Amino acid sequence: MTIKSPLLKPAPESTRSAFAIAGHPVHAMLVSFPVAFTLGGLASDLAYWWTGDAFWARLSVWIIGASFVMGSLAGLAGTMDFLMVHKIRRHVASWSHFIAAVMLISLLAANWWYRVNDYEAAVLPWGLFMSAVSAVSLSVVGWFGGKLVFHHSIGSDNEED
Repeated sequence: MTIKSPLLKPAPESTRSAFAIAGHPVHAMLVSFPVAFTLGGLASDLAYWWTGDAFWARLSVWIIGASFVMGSLAGLAGTMDFLMVHKIRRHVASWSHFIAAVMLISLLAANWWYRVNDYEAAVLPWGLFMSAVSAVSLSVVGWFGGKLVFHHSIGSDNEED
């Protein structure tokens, strides 16, 4: 006997990544680094604000730079999937994720560039502000990325092997 419920939906057709290693999407493997580094940049800026210790300002320069570099690599992998797999471009969430991610990477680049010459003076107030805006932007990018994975099965494989 089969029970039908409006709460149980069939899994959507999966869309595999075009840029994968052994079936694992490269974009999904790389994206955790800029997420951690972006949040780490905000945390180190807050630590500098709280303690005034130059160590935290110096850490912010390095960690925000790492966030920009790894975000760019993750963005390249995501862009390859976006351009190579036409099913991905059919979803509004894909376009929203793509545009928001490009804006976030641009913000990370500006934040990093602002700090390079005098990392300690750059933290307050504008460095901290840009780190906070980056963290909020990151949540928007992640929201759309989550919609792609969990609602549209992008980059996943629901099929039995």
